[in-house]
Amino acid sequence: MSYKDIIFDMDGTIWDATANVANAWNEMLEKNGVDVRVSQEKIKNVCGMTMDAIADKFFPDYDEKLKAKLLRECGDYENVYVAKHGAELYEGVKETLEKLSKNHRLFIVSNCQKGYIEAFYDYFGLGYLFTDKLCYGETGKIKGESIKILMDKNGVNPDEAVYVGDTQGDFDSAKYAGIKFIHARYGFGKVENPDGFVDKFSDLETI
Repeated sequence: MSYKDIIFDMDGTIWDATANVANAWNEMLEKNGVDVRVSQEKIKNVCGMTMDAIADKFFPDYDEKLKAKLLRECGDYENVYVAKHGAELYEGVKETLEKLSKNHRLFIVSNCQKGYIEAFYDYFGLGYLFTDKLCYGETGKIKGESIKILMDKNGVNPDEAVYVGDTQGDFDSAKYAGIKFIHARYGFGKVENPDGFVDKFSDLETI
């Protein structure tokens, strides 16, 4: 089956930014005098969660006001850090996106904070390949709702669209939005019964 519109997840699908995200968060947490540190593995384990859920995971004993402050400052600094230092782009992403963009509309929907997708655009200069993007920081809603909002805005036909992601949460979000799902098996998570899968990004050219 061919698709007219392809909607992508970010982390674990297009790139792996967990090392630099962890560096950014730890710098900001130290600056705030907070005795909490995050590792690359901890960041991988929360990829796909909404930002408020990540705050609850990392700062369970802090009051809501401090959680919100740390989340805001760590997120803002993460954007700056990633825009400057980049991340690991999975093999074949640039070339494959360029090929796909010739015959498909490309989108990104992520549970990230506002500015994170733009940091990806800024570092790799690939923003021109995407028709639109949306994130949790812009909608404040679960990923499935964000996907539906983006689809409605851009006139995306659910029967001609697919979401590409790497976690069960991505699969559930695609189904919530009423579209097919392709599992990026090289990413961070496992998915039961996806509509299709790829073992490397460039495999998308054949789907």
